[in-house]
Amino acid sequence: MVPPSTHRVPRVAFVLHLMQVAGAEMLVAEIIRRLAGQIEPVILCLDGIGPLGEQLRSEGTPVVCLDRKPGRDWGLARRMASELRKRRIDVLHAHQYTPFFYAALARALCWMRPRLIFTEHGRHFPDVVSSTRRRLNRLVLRHFASAVNACCGFSARAVAEVDGFAPTPVEVIENGIAVDRYSRSADRVALRSALGLDPARRYVACVARFHPVKDHAMLIRAFAQIAKQHLDVDLLLAGDGPLREDLQRQVSELRIENRVRFLGVRSDVPKLLQAVDVFALTSVSEAASLTVLEAMATSLPVVVTDVGGNPEMVRHEVEGLLVERGDADSCATALHRLLDDPSLARRLGDAGRRRVEERYRLEQTVENYHQLYRRLCNLDRGTAR
Repeated sequence: MVPPSTHRVPRVAFVLHLMQVAGAEMLVAEIIRRLAGQIEPVILCLDGIGPLGEQLRSEGTPVVCLDRKPGRDWGLARRMASELRKRRIDVLHAHQYTPFFYAALARALCWMRPRLIFTEHGRHFPDVVSSTRRRLNRLVLRHFASAVNACCGFSARAVAEVDGFAPTPVEVIENGIAVDRYSRSADRVALRSALGLDPARRYVACVARFHPVKDHAMLIRAFAQIAKQHLDVDLLLAGDGPLREDLQRQVSELRIENRVRFLGVRSDVPKLLQAVDVFALTSVSEAASLTVLEAMATSLPVVVTDVGGNPEMVRHEVEGLLVERGDADSCATALHRLLDDPSLARRLGDAGRRRVEERYRLEQTVENYHQLYRRLCNLDRGTAR
């Protein structure tokens, strides 16, 4: 068993499904790396280690797979509780609802009762939960949480109203990015050549997994509308996923194969964003997209659907253009405006950069969570729980 801490660094267990390369998981990785020496972390994965988990394990962070069984795995709570007791965890930080459900059960099995944080990130679409889940949350599970928060106001409202956590206060701790990693390119011609892109052409880019919620099909339909008017513009789709073949088939049916490029998963997203002219994300549901923030930090004008947390980050006609979910015509019109009006594109892009600098810095996000851990452990008053 891990001995009690003498210097009162909070022991934090992060609970997630799988440490894949995605928003919530990347946030956990950044918290662990940026708070090195200020917290003692362990990652508890319900379903598998994942590539990001393997990377963090190689860097020295303990990563444990709890091997969730199909259906309700009541034994998982016992296995998690054993890890919590063994490691004398102070704070249990669950990301998304299912990890929170099992973390709440595990906490009930621990004599030392670690503080439990429930953080909500994205939401399903359509956002419907069963009446049983709502009652369980309202009558039981919300009382297990020491703190409940979300990455944007949209997700916070959904936790309170849809999931039934009201009247429990749901705090908003907004997502942030490492702003200094992103900037407008000083030499776009050279950068495009290095990336295998044509310096003489213009590019609309989307960086997102090929999943129904991202609705690439709508973006492709919109691009097909403007392709004949803008012969010098191509569409770049970075990512991968179960819909790749369907999207490639759609591109073929629309006869724009020579204008749409499937780039696969990229490790050079900051450079890719520097090389393009417009960023688009046409999701049917979204919370607080990190790729939208990254595009804004690169001073790109953005076209995003008016859903979820998008309008909290992107104000229409101020940092970008908002379009209706599923509306390819309005998306085509927005893309056309940005491609035809360089001064508008520049104004929106510059405003986006300023907004990210002022409000969406990763340093502030991490510090907010650090202060939450300390507050729950009573460390800011110099006493241990």
